[in-house]
Amino acid sequence: MSVFQKLVLASGSPRRIELLQQAGIEPDRLIPSEIDETPRRAEHPGSLAKRLSRQKAERALEIYRKDPDEGDAYILAADTVVSVGRRILPKAELVDEASNCLRLLSGRSHRVYTGVCLVTPGGKVRQKLIETRVRFKRLSREELESYLASGEWRGKAGGYAIQGLAAAFVVKLVGSYTGVVGLPLYETVNLLVADGYRVHFNWLAARP
Repeated sequence: MSVFQKLVLASGSPRRIELLQQAGIEPDRLIPSEIDETPRRAEHPGSLAKRLSRQKAERALEIYRKDPDEGDAYILAADTVVSVGRRILPKAELVDEASNCLRLLSGRSHRVYTGVCLVTPGGKVRQKLIETRVRFKRLSREELESYLASGEWRGKAGGYAIQGLAAAFVVKLVGSYTGVVGLPLYETVNLLVADGYRVHFNWLAARP
């Protein structure tokens, strides 16, 4: 097997790039995938996360194959969905959306589903769905207003970023912290290793 292998990340998310780098993995190319993320009628939050991660991977693969100079590559995609019961919370873009999310999450538990999809150079599709339970403290008016003013919530599922200021809201987490951030490292690395991507070769190459 050739030592050189290409990995395409179907995302431009800085947090997903940083998580991969934390695991010693440097994506060779970023292909953010623009897809319709609207939930289907009565779609379960976990099913949505799994479906969107696959659609992102397939879209990135479609774009990647249009370049005749590119060789085979692993295509990696992920999508994160926050829910309270079966109610899917938006990726907040407006302050009112973020405010509604945070008021709903205040003082209660919610679930974060992260779907991961890997398309191998041979065309195999591998998927994982990770579920994490998160409990928030009851937010005071000052905490809510200050967090909204920070703008950190913008574009984040459920209106918060656990790797940022909102970490101070988390009373309990059961599951994958990195999954809530956006890319569950344990499951992602296992998917890559199981299908021949030499993750640990990168670790050796990083030795001083």
